[in-house]
Amino acid sequence: MANEEDQTNESVTEWVTFHLLDEKYAVNVTHVREVLKNTNISPVPGAPYFVLGIINLRGNIVTVIDTHSRLSLAASEPTDSTRIVVVDMDGQVVGMMVDKVEEVVNLKESEIDYAPNVGNDDSSNFIHGVSQRDEELLILVDLDKMLDLEEYRG
Repeated sequence: MANEEDQTNESVTEWVTFHLLDEKYAVNVTHVREVLKNTNISPVPGAPYFVLGIINLRGNIVTVIDTHSRLSLAASEPTDSTRIVVVDMDGQVVGMMVDKVEEVVNLKESEIDYAPNVGNDDSSNFIHGVSQRDEELLILVDLDKMLDLEEYRG
């Protein structure tokens, strides 16, 4: 019985999984406020390259980023599965356009490989770690780095 308790003491975190092209990504569920269907996004002149524009979310203006561009991926046309994942980073609410939201998964600390060597590309700085699940690689996104708010202020 003591061994079972020792195994359950391992830290477990929840991650919201989503697809960008053929890859599966995830963000920590503690930052996710809600998931919206794709909606009309108003462009903002002079915004950074990865900002699609803004939306009105129940009276609050929310910046929506092109997650493909931010992660240096090829563009993808919106479909019926396209979603905006609304995240809250230190009180700043941002929407992330993704191809499809899938599920919430629980990951044990031992299932996460931190700081994998994925190249010198700037987008690799946004990777928190990776996890191999059911013969599929899950790329864990570091929202603190990907949504560095200093970049929005130019």
